[in-house]
Amino acid sequence: MDALGFTQILVTMIGRFWPVWIALALTFALSISFKRRLGLYGRLFDSPIGMTGFALVMFWVFTALFANIVATHDPLAQISGMKNALPGSPLKNPVEGIYAHYLLGGDNLARDVFSRMVVGARSVLTIAPAATAFAFMAGITLGLPAGYFGGRLDTGLSFVANLVLAFPVILMFYLLVTPEIRETGPLLLGWRASIPNVMAAILFAFPILFLCILWNARFFTTPARRNLYVGITLVLGLWIYAGLAFRADPFGLWIMEPNLLNVFVSVVFVNAPTVFRIVRGITMDLKSRDYVAAAQTRGEGPWYIMLWEVLPNARGPLIVDFCLRIGYTTILLGTLGFFGLGVSPESPDWGSTINAGRKLLSIFPVPALVPAVALMSLVLGLNLLADGLREESLKD
Repeated sequence: MDALGFTQILVTMIGRFWPVWIALALTFALSISFKRRLGLYGRLFDSPIGMTGFALVMFWVFTALFANIVATHDPLAQISGMKNALPGSPLKNPVEGIYAHYLLGGDNLARDVFSRMVVGARSVLTIAPAATAFAFMAGITLGLPAGYFGGRLDTGLSFVANLVLAFPVILMFYLLVTPEIRETGPLLLGWRASIPNVMAAILFAFPILFLCILWNARFFTTPARRNLYVGITLVLGLWIYAGLAFRADPFGLWIMEPNLLNVFVSVVFVNAPTVFRIVRGITMDLKSRDYVAAAQTRGEGPWYIMLWEVLPNARGPLIVDFCLRIGYTTILLGTLGFFGLGVSPESPDWGSTINAGRKLLSIFPVPALVPAVALMSLVLGLNLLADGLREESLKD
């Protein structure tokens, strides 16, 4: 069987992404058709920069969703004779039912580079947005009262945030994600009170706290709806919380592997203080606006004003920062994977794949360059998307 040429490789790869192209086309067609009804998201399609960024981001989102269809091989499979194989190389001993070529070559462990790039998108886009969302929940829950009430509460919370921000980020990641840190702390009823586990127990409580306060503030005058929403939040939230923080989910649906928990908690812990400072600053500016004074005159409570008057008017900067922070988190995850501190050594995440291919850069750059370009394109898309959202939010 002959090796594929450059044109054949390119055409074949484009064809492998067929579900991604279909999903992108449908997303753009529907979004543009109804953009006048979609608020800030709809106005994004009036910005060429925003559309370009959105296209890049959604390309990788759909790639992650359809990774099992797009990938040609198991990203962890090692096929004999394919170590450091050139792009387009045929399998030495093809087996029926297995794709006959390595489209982008093989790495130093004879794994398919193309498949590792595709499946690696799933690893990145599973952790980065979720960890950023948790960081925002914590930052908003603490930043709103700090900026609104001020005083000793603001002083204390700002001091803790500044203390965390003063520590070098990479060094902090090294300390928090090393495997040995999981053995620190006493054993309490079968649960190891290590630093990451204690941090998880604290940080993972913020989404439950935030949503309960949100429902209580919004539906305080309608107790039936308030109790329903708060009850659902507590039941589902505590179930998820027990699994994530204490590995106590009886169904095993919400349990994180130790390495993943370390990385996840580290990302949330590093990002939350910055979000806190942004929310605090915006709240201090907005709390003197007329609509806040009007809400105070109506007799609305402080949490209602913070969550339903101040926060909606801060959505523009926060949405932009959310996109930028996902990109920043993506780079951090890539850095951790590069230094061997990622989710797991054999994980196909882009940082680990770059690290696996870096030793061959002088003679065979493809295994390192492919995931590096993928990482760069995703972060570029997030930055362009943030620029487009910023441009359109200023028009409000």
